[in-house]
Amino acid sequence: MHIKEVITQADKYKFLQVAVMCNISNPNWIRPLNKDIEHTFDTSKNKAFRQGTCVRWIVEDDQHQTIGRIAAFVSKKYFNKGDEYAVGGVGLFECINDQTVANLLFDTAKTWLQNKGAQAMDGPINFLERDKFWGLMVEGFDIEPMYGMSFNPSYYSALFENYGFQNFYNQYYFAMHIREALPEKFAQRHARFASKPDYKAIPIQKNKVEKFATDFCTIYNAAWSQHEGGKEMTTEQAIKIFNAMKAIMDEKLIWFAYYKDTPIACWISIPDLNQYFKYFNGKLGVWEKIRLLWMKYKGVCEKVTGLVFGIIPKFQAMGIDSFLIYEGAKVVQSKSSYNIYEMGWAADWNPKMINVYKSLGAHQTRRMVTYRYIFDANLPFKRHPIIAYNHQA
Repeated sequence: MHIKEVITQADKYKFLQVAVMCNISNPNWIRPLNKDIEHTFDTSKNKAFRQGTCVRWIVEDDQHQTIGRIAAFVSKKYFNKGDEYAVGGVGLFECINDQTVANLLFDTAKTWLQNKGAQAMDGPINFLERDKFWGLMVEGFDIEPMYGMSFNPSYYSALFENYGFQNFYNQYYFAMHIREALPEKFAQRHARFASKPDYKAIPIQKNKVEKFATDFCTIYNAAWSQHEGGKEMTTEQAIKIFNAMKAIMDEKLIWFAYYKDTPIACWISIPDLNQYFKYFNGKLGVWEKIRLLWMKYKGVCEKVTGLVFGIIPKFQAMGIDSFLIYEGAKVVQSKSSYNIYEMGWAADWNPKMINVYKSLGAHQTRRMVTYRYIFDANLPFKRHPIIAYNHQA
């Protein structure tokens, strides 16, 4: 058994194929797009390289069969509230059910991270946005994963924990049937704002996508930048993100709330792309894109996935969430063919978001874990602290 850094095209192919070998026996597994994996390591496409770097390895047995893989990351941008030491990350982990192989992968990543100045590693995480391949699945193996969601064999948690990783935080997913009526309190709270002309909620318009991207930037920087790596988003970055989403964007699924024309909240959802990509075996060439457009036209996708829900601090705890959700639900329930809505993950350090999901009548469908391993046993381990919200209106 030996480990080597992924450098050649042959190595890159083997890196991709490990996931197939480890997960193919689960009929609910959907192969991620090859380009989404390779994008992580492309210095010309992944802007995370401006703040850090990453490397990946594969393990082969004595018969040259690839039996494991891992990537390691460091970034000036990555930190969690309460961190008292430098933390790196590991991710895109795949491994046969063998602790010796897993330990070799973890040890190799640990040594590399130590040489980069890290004192601990979180994993499995991505380099570096939290909307893809973040966390280890520990519950929810009987459901197809949403696009960008980690999906792994159930024995992976033992490989992490036996090595010494500890639960840094849980990530919960919730889902609901779109046709179900919202609890009565949503209508009551909605009415409070609907009667006030200073408040409004409107869906996105594709022909004004740059305007809405700018509004999203305002909300993001007020609501998340202090605990999502500590760096504000630029208007140019937001516009690029929204332009990239246009091809799969459904105007009925993206909503913004305003107070006196100032953006104060947003709710962004998209059709679950995995309902298309599960037929593509990791590829997304010209033929697959044509087929995707045809399936989109035919209404093949019945599942919606939530990407973002945020309210700027000044307007939190006022009921704006109910106002925005109720306005969006009226349109989605009456003018779409979607049946299931699955929200993006909410961590246990964000009880406000979890309560929003529960208040909708949604039920928990999955649990992921982001683990932490501290290199020096004398350094204290602390779970991710709970977010403190500003409740002043």
